[in-house]
Amino acid sequence: MPTFRDEAVVLRTYQLGEADRIVSLFTRRNGKIRAVAKGVRRTSSKFGARLEPFSHIDVQLAEGRGSLDVVTQVETLHAGLLGVDYDRFTAAEVLVEAADRLVAEDRTPAVPQYRLLLGALLALADPDRPAAAIVDSYLLRSLAVAGWAVTLGECSGCGVVGETSLWFSPQGGGTVCARCRPPSSVRVDEEALRHMGALLSGDWVVVAASSSPTVNRCHGLVTAFATWHLDRALRSLPFLQR
Repeated sequence: MPTFRDEAVVLRTYQLGEADRIVSLFTRRNGKIRAVAKGVRRTSSKFGARLEPFSHIDVQLAEGRGSLDVVTQVETLHAGLLGVDYDRFTAAEVLVEAADRLVAEDRTPAVPQYRLLLGALLALADPDRPAAAIVDSYLLRSLAVAGWAVTLGECSGCGVVGETSLWFSPQGGGTVCARCRPPSSVRVDEEALRHMGALLSGDWVVVAASSSPTVNRCHGLVTAFATWHLDRALRSLPFLQR
């Protein structure tokens, strides 16, 4: 069978038979791929531990006859060690679930989304960065890449700039003025806009300086924004919020 190599992030694994697993991979050059890893549940497996969720790997695959390829070789680039910390494990679950939803088609390259996911997973290894802030930043950035960039500081409806009173509307695409706001909109202040802008741009100095009430409120706004544009809530988000 023809083989090919790629760099990948392990999204999920599923048991198959007595000793095998189906591995869902998000690869750099080939998009999402599902492959069979034979014998990885045996204690004698050479690369079973390298195919854990959230791992960053270099993988060789043999092209299968159906929709599943076959894993033939795996080398670890960054191990998925987030399972030792509950907050970071649940944050990583949100990241891979969101990536799986945002990249709908299999075997279609999505390099910007791949880079965002990998960067967010690697950032979770930094104990100085709050897990929830990494999730919020990733959601805003990945949605922007997917075509749903949040509007901050101007009205997403009429485009007015410099409005002193702004509201936030997930279905409206972000901030809206008093004339354009839907009934479900909520008021946002300058600190909230500054915090969300820092999440979007990756300015972690500003993120770290934000007050706890602002951080919590913006987390709710980002969650609502992501839920609206993904059509339904991410199942793993409630565990992160606890």
